[in-house]
Amino acid sequence: MREFNISGPIRPEDHYHIPPLQRFGADAMLGLVEGKKYFVVYAPRQTGKTTALHALRDALNDRGYRAMHVNLEGVQTADDDVTRAIRATLNRLATEASDSLDDDFLSREWENCLERAGPEDALRWVLNRWSAASPQPIVLLLDEVDSLRDESLLTVLHQLRAGYERRPDKFPWSIALCGLRHPKNYAVSKASPFNIVAESFRLGDFSEAEVRDLLGQHTTETGQRLASDAIEEIWNSTGGQPWLVNALADEACFKVPGGCDRNREITMDAILAARERLIIKSPIHLEHIADRLAEERVRRVIEPMLASSEQWPHFADKEVAYVREVGLISPTPPLRIANPIYREVIPRILTLGADDKMTHETSRFLREDGGLDVPELIEEFRRFFRENAEWWSQGFTYREAAAQVLLQAFLQRVVNAGGHIAREYGLGLGRTDLRIEWLNARERQVFALECKIRRKRDGLEEVIQRGAAQTAVYMDRSGATEGHLLVFDQDPGKSWEEKYFRRRTRVRREVADTADPPRAQRTWKVVPDAEAAVSGDRTVEVWGL
Repeated sequence: MREFNISGPIRPEDHYHIPPLQRFGADAMLGLVEGKKYFVVYAPRQTGKTTALHALRDALNDRGYRAMHVNLEGVQTADDDVTRAIRATLNRLATEASDSLDDDFLSREWENCLERAGPEDALRWVLNRWSAASPQPIVLLLDEVDSLRDESLLTVLHQLRAGYERRPDKFPWSIALCGLRHPKNYAVSKASPFNIVAESFRLGDFSEAEVRDLLGQHTTETGQRLASDAIEEIWNSTGGQPWLVNALADEACFKVPGGCDRNREITMDAILAARERLIIKSPIHLEHIADRLAEERVRRVIEPMLASSEQWPHFADKEVAYVREVGLISPTPPLRIANPIYREVIPRILTLGADDKMTHETSRFLREDGGLDVPELIEEFRRFFRENAEWWSQGFTYREAAAQVLLQAFLQRVVNAGGHIAREYGLGLGRTDLRIEWLNARERQVFALECKIRRKRDGLEEVIQRGAAQTAVYMDRSGATEGHLLVFDQDPGKSWEEKYFRRRTRVRREVADTADPPRAQRTWKVVPDAEAAVSGDRTVEVWGL
């Protein structure tokens, strides 16, 4: 039986898969090789890059080239010791040539070349001699190149650039540099010397059709169906990120209790349960996110998104490019967290230090009928937020987003027992949208929560007017029956008593007159308390913190 792959390259006989050459524009890459071009392939971790390179290598060898895939990840242990890095690189090339091409030329020559030419020229010299001796054109697919450190990386790139003009007789016919990032964005002090790139390929996520194809392979081979809303949930939760698609399906079909019963349909509830299990287990893929979030250049991009800053930040282009290339934000505008699972994982990672302080239990916030008492939950959060003010105001790295991510972590602890939270960060809109879905024996409850930051320059009534209208729009869009607006006052000169308030506001939808009634613009406005209620008014609970 094949299975979903969650570790290492695809093995077609063992794993459900989308043919890698079908996914990644192999015809264009093959055309570049035929034209003796050097090119770049880059992609975030665990998107299928190595699988694609293996398939490209095999296709090239079938066409008469001597193509070799070489993973340089292990060279990073040399750090910035250029001699060690070049020695390790040459040894990796020699080992791979011997194993995959049955060619021992490099094994015999590389140490002598290193001794005579030194680390600054040994790689160029070795590739020159090997290419001249080879009866067939050599193609190198150098993977994880950006794992090399600054000076070591520059030394490798300089030598590849120096040998380029001597191809194809005395240097590799074609070379592909592969890694997480494009060479122009490598974190080196000087401009990239690898200015001989003819084309760049960013390996992207699965399309919706490819997700359905992958899941359909499981149904074809096992007979186990996935409900249409379960398939849609996998697509929506992952945004097509290949590892997440495979991991979520693997969890639901092979690990969740009952999932291995092939007569049992995989439902959307099973996918949601699998998603929660996956996040709690925090596998290596998700741990990589924690490592990235600790980087300052990542924080400068992600923090305004989590804080839903109203003013559009001035991002450095290289910082945005880096965060995009490592897969934390979407590959195309507008700027947004890459997928809903990452939107959920990131706040949890950032608030790990607060977990021990959250001692509340779900049972405290349940009504007699099993429904969730959100007002009581928010009231308890206000107490928690005040009691731990010193921690989140001083010890929290993502300080601008502290209020929003702490609220999410607090809610998550309760909702895990029988519900789900959906998150939307509105960069440039000044708000964070949270939707709580709670299931009990009698009903499905949907709550809309809107978070807004009040700064010194903002008038309270203006913030409430805008926020209540936004909450009503979100209630309308999400089908929520209860709406809450949380206003976090960031003025350190105010006492907690001044910041604290709770009141109800009515909001009414007005339809503007237009020549095209189906496209009438809908607006929501706060209604004065003295005005009589009408059908369709929304009540928004407003909380000051």
